[in-house]
Amino acid sequence: MNALILVVDDEPDVEDLFRQQFRKELRASRFVMEFAQSAPAALERVASAEAAELILILSDINMPGMSGLDLLPKARAARPHVPVIMITAYGDDNTRRRAIAAGAAGLFTKPIDFPVLRGEIGRFLDGAASP
Repeated sequence: MNALILVVDDEPDVEDLFRQQFRKELRASRFVMEFAQSAPAALERVASAEAAELILILSDINMPGMSGLDLLPKARAARPHVPVIMITAYGDDNTRRRAIAAGAAGLFTKPIDFPVLRGEIGRFLDGAASP
């Protein structure tokens, strides 16, 4: 199984940052990362991904058009067993509460603590590998 992590962010440099931060895991084929620069593009990918491969969605909250908080219930409805972690520059209590209430598995603030995120991804990979 190729474990797929979908990263949703409207900033084009996010893909380079994530590929750099996870280059060892990507090179070792521990998982595959795909990137969507909008919530509608992410929903298309969620719909087309095989159920067994999509294990995690990482989504920015502040995006033009459909925000990450708008994306969250739609992604959860399409794939109820796929956790969604929200990412935001605004980690205030209200944003955290709204994200968790909408079904987010967690919330990371920018700049992202990549060692902690790596641990979270490992936890989801272990869960995906369990029968």
